[in-house]
Amino acid sequence: MTVTDDSTEDHGHHLPAVEDWPKGFGEASWWPFVTAIGAAGFYIGAALYVLAESDSLDLVGPMVGPAVFVGSTFVFLAGLYGWVYHAFVKHFWTRETSGGEGLRWGMLLFLGSEIATFGAGFTYYFFIRAGAQWSEAVQHVPEGFLGALVIANTLILVASSVTLHFAHVALRNGNRSRFLGLLATTLLLGVVFIGGQVYEYYEFIVHEGLTLSGGVFESAFFGLTGLHGLHVSLGAVLIAIVLVRALKGQYSADRHTSVTTVSMYWHFVDAVWILLVVALYAGAVV
Repeated sequence: MTVTDDSTEDHGHHLPAVEDWPKGFGEASWWPFVTAIGAAGFYIGAALYVLAESDSLDLVGPMVGPAVFVGSTFVFLAGLYGWVYHAFVKHFWTRETSGGEGLRWGMLLFLGSEIATFGAGFTYYFFIRAGAQWSEAVQHVPEGFLGALVIANTLILVASSVTLHFAHVALRNGNRSRFLGLLATTLLLGVVFIGGQVYEYYEFIVHEGLTLSGGVFESAFFGLTGLHGLHVSLGAVLIAIVLVRALKGQYSADRHTSVTTVSMYWHFVDAVWILLVVALYAGAVV
């Protein structure tokens, strides 16, 4: 199967990599591997930034970490694009089977790994919370830490889960216009949430003096909320891809695998945020 075979003038779609890529590996795709390299770069960039902030030997420059993080973002998005197109879009246009059940189970396995990732972060935080140095660790928590912005952002993210759920219901009921409207609303709410997180970081860093290397609580706070913000951003990218595909006429009551899997991911990050608010925000002030 070649790129020419998959491209049609009727739909104007294209395949970023042939089925056999790289050559000689059968039908194995390297797009997940590329995506994983980009994701690993996020952690490496963050680690280099912390090292630069705390290293008295000046082994790492202050801009190395951010540069690695930005570069990893492009690698991650490129891999994600190829992966999503390979797994979903090509099969839809060619009317091939896309292995819906397999992809759903794949998402469940992926979410299992995500539970382990966030579980490690929460474990670190709970060790801090139970330690003897807790009162000292939260001395610099600003007033209003669990304030109106956090509550508003939480309501926005919960609302986005509701709109996405009913968008999926509308699609399965054949109501395409309602599906598109609720899907676009979900994406808008997700973007607003990300904007609220950026504003909160601005307030805490610029006006309150909190930094990633400021102490054990600050590292837990920025580590967990930053990891979650990265996942919400990824979810927004996935929803945007689904929305573009929907606007091009894809999806129907019996063909909606990618809508299902993206919904599973989005509901997961929403649930993690509620846990963060209870354990991290409320846990810091009570």
